[in-house]
Amino acid sequence: MRKLVLAISMLAFAGSAAFADPIQDRQALMKERGKLAGQLSKVVKGEEDFDAAAVLTTLKALQANAEKFDTEKLFPAGSDQGDTTAAPKIWEDMAGFKAAEDKFLTNAKEAVASPPGDVDGLKAQLNTLGGDCGACHQSYRVKKG
Repeated sequence: MRKLVLAISMLAFAGSAAFADPIQDRQALMKERGKLAGQLSKVVKGEEDFDAAAVLTTLKALQANAEKFDTEKLFPAGSDQGDTTAAPKIWEDMAGFKAAEDKFLTNAKEAVASPPGDVDGLKAQLNTLGGDCGACHQSYRVKKG
C-alpha cells in the first residue's frame, strides 16, 4: 500500500510539472528581476539611502533569480505563442539567448563577490546589469503596443 501511495504521489507530481506554464513562469521570474533592479535603482537615484547590507541582499537575490533562469524549461518549443513578448529570435538563436543570460548571471555573481561600498559603486554595477537586460530585451523581446 505504501508503495502504491508513493507511486501515485510521484505520478501526480510529474503530471503537475508537465502542466507548468513556461510563459507564466518566465514572466514571474522577469517581474521579480525587475522589482529587484528597481530597488537598487531607488538607491542610485537617491530615493533611498545607501545601505551596504541591504544592497548586498538585493544583489544576492538578483543572482539567485538569474540562477533559476533555465532557458530550456522556460522557453520550450511552442512557448512562443500566447501572451508573451518573447521574440521569435529566441528560438532561432537559442545559443545567443543563453549567452546573454549567462552574461547577466556572471555580472550578478561579480556584483555579489565585490559588493559596492557606496552609491557610485552601485551605480556602476547597476549600469552593467541594466546594460545586460537592455541588450537582451533589444534582441530577444517584442515590444508591446
